[in-house]
Amino acid sequence: MTTTRQNGSLHTNIQDHIATIEFGHPASNSFPSELLERLAKELITVGNHADVAIIILKSEGKKAFCAGASFDELVAISNLKDGQQFFAGFANVLNAMRTCGKLIIGRVQGKTVGGGVGLIAACDYVLATENAAIKLSEFTIGIGPFVIEPAVTRKIGISGTSELTLDATNWKNAYWAKEKGLYAKVFETINELDKEVEILSEKLASYNPIALTEMKKALWKGTENWTDLLAERAAISGELVLSEFTKKALEKFKK
Repeated sequence: MTTTRQNGSLHTNIQDHIATIEFGHPASNSFPSELLERLAKELITVGNHADVAIIILKSEGKKAFCAGASFDELVAISNLKDGQQFFAGFANVLNAMRTCGKLIIGRVQGKTVGGGVGLIAACDYVLATENAAIKLSEFTIGIGPFVIEPAVTRKIGISGTSELTLDATNWKNAYWAKEKGLYAKVFETINELDKEVEILSEKLASYNPIALTEMKKALWKGTENWTDLLAERAAISGELVLSEFTKKALEKFKK
């Protein structure tokens, strides 16, 4: 079932020390600000849950994994404060994923655009289907993937981020993403994907939880400045979205 709620849906299920956080939105699992805020809070809450060893992050349905930020909200931005706040939504989620204290497995069933690629990059281990193509199309509307860039570059390197950002109109397939290190494994079907997610999460949940937490810290060493860095990046995007170029580009997309 996919949600029909305009502000999207967020559900957490905790079983056998595994927390599955599932988000959804009728517009290809895109994120309005309210849903991003809820996800950031939920990640921190679940990360502090004593009975949780591992987090699985997934989205609803069988099609897109995530279409990025809400297009309707993007179009409606009319001042710098609102612009910064809008882009800070993904910054807050990435920082929550980084600091929540629990390793995160990403389960990616389909295509992902923009901010959603940042979500994938901020997972600690990602399993995907061969339908899980990715695209950073921000240049086409006069902005750039500034907020998510540190997370993406951390995973796929400068050359991968450069290729993905500059080739803004084309999809990169799941095997490209695997080759670059964004995905650990790629499967032909969602059933195979879910089986592997289950096996991996059960294995991880059986390990020493203190070792898992310490490994999370080790993997994210060197990102301590992200709270300030991502806020600065949100400010850059907030300014760009008000530019004449972007306003005209968004008008074309609306039509």
